[in-house]
Amino acid sequence: MRRSLLTIFAFGAIGLMLAALVADRVAPPDIARAERRSTVVLDASGEMLRAYLAEDDSWRLPVTAADVDQRYLRLLIAYEDQRFHDHPGIDAFAVGRAIWQLFSNMRVVSGASTLTMQTARLLTPGPRGLGAKLEQMARALQLETRYSKEQILDLYLMLAPFGGNIEGVRAASLSYFGKEPRQLTLAEAALLVALPQSPERLRPDRHPQAARAGRDRVLQVLHERGAIGAE
Repeated sequence: MRRSLLTIFAFGAIGLMLAALVADRVAPPDIARAERRSTVVLDASGEMLRAYLAEDDSWRLPVTAADVDQRYLRLLIAYEDQRFHDHPGIDAFAVGRAIWQLFSNMRVVSGASTLTMQTARLLTPGPRGLGAKLEQMARALQLETRYSKEQILDLYLMLAPFGGNIEGVRAASLSYFGKEPRQLTLAEAALLVALPQSPERLRPDRHPQAARAGRDRVLQVLHERGAIGAE
């Protein structure tokens, strides 16, 4: 009996793996949105002279993790997805915690979206809801099988919303601070971590007090998690 159950389980697992493989081939993740970038004009030394809107009228400048201050990357991962480098696209622990808190408090207390899931949503924006969340989970698994963690992070850094038609951390850094993202201060990095949570409400050019509160919230949470010191 036990051997029969194990056989059934094994064939079921193989079936699920094959189904996932077929689904991945039939409907691969669409990264076309990340390829629609702003055109950038450089001088002889490689410095940016001018940028033009992307074809969808967004400021979406080319950027990779190597172009960004490393403190910002550490703050982003520590705040948004502490197990980013370990999970397969879905953080089972965070999902279980969110479900437990939902039933315990009868309201949403914490989310379970990983950076990979957020990237999946940014690649194909659409209405929110349970169905959309399940699709994001499936797409996140696809992204993790096709791309490295660094490549997924690069996609997020280019597509994250920062208010208006500003997308990506480089466009945000240049728009709000007049500098490349490799030159961010700790306070500026914390604000850029906060902004995608509520891009319009936290825009520093329109709502400076809300932006300051959002930045301070990020700093407080990261201090509580041991990511930054009290000073």
